[in-house]
Amino acid sequence: MTEFKHLTLDVAEEIATLKISNPKSLNALNTETLEELNVALTEIEARDDIKVLILTGGPCFNKKLGGDDPYRSFVAGADISEMAGFTAPQARAFGIRASKPFFKLMEMRQVTIAAVNGFAFGGGNEIAMACDIRVSSDNALFGQPETGLGIIPGFGGTQRLARLVGMGRAKELIFTCDNIDAQEAYRIGLVNKVVPKEDLYPTCQAMAKKIISKGSYANSIAKAAINNGYDMDIRNAVEMEANLFGVVNDTHDKREGMGAFLEKRAADLTDF
Repeated sequence: MTEFKHLTLDVAEEIATLKISNPKSLNALNTETLEELNVALTEIEARDDIKVLILTGGPCFNKKLGGDDPYRSFVAGADISEMAGFTAPQARAFGIRASKPFFKLMEMRQVTIAAVNGFAFGGGNEIAMACDIRVSSDNALFGQPETGLGIIPGFGGTQRLARLVGMGRAKELIFTCDNIDAQEAYRIGLVNKVVPKEDLYPTCQAMAKKIISKGSYANSIAKAAINNGYDMDIRNAVEMEANLFGVVNDTHDKREGMGAFLEKRAADLTDF
């Protein structure tokens, strides 16, 4: 794997843990980090020994603790010090650059889990929304502060947020720039689960292991079906699902999974 300046990657038991690490800026996303994310996700997707990716933020200094705090910041946004001098074409290019790794998180065959460990503002909320599942520590804060800076969300926020929480709530959050805590994020459907911060990584790892115990190829096809069918009319979406249902019925995992069920034994699902 490539060595990175702003990312750390660990792989164990078919789980990749990718940490965004820009501690001086609370893990903010700049051009270099976005380019590294694109490379890292491309390499992860190509590996058959990785079934689930957990994306999180690296430790950041906390004055109250007098040291590094692993639960202070997921991603505090895009790097405003870089953005301040952007022209319109440069800003557009920045948004397009972010869309590449964000779409990889959404579309890659591995299941992606955002372990949100603190601040998830702007680009931080947007990258979490690009993941399949979001698990939040109980101290996390979410928000889209862009209109307060005279801009709009540029990493998919106006689109993914409305799809996750509904248009009305998305407009309120974007227009007011209000931050919401983890429990409110759970209430409106922005995150799947809220856990005590010390339980965040163990919860994500346990979820990853449970997902891995199922059919990884089947999960990858189910993911594609959900993503591709979401904006289709229901008849075409169900027809697409039927076609993919046919595909997965001609695999080793289907024969093994159903055979194990009938024989009342544990299945050994190995596809992908």
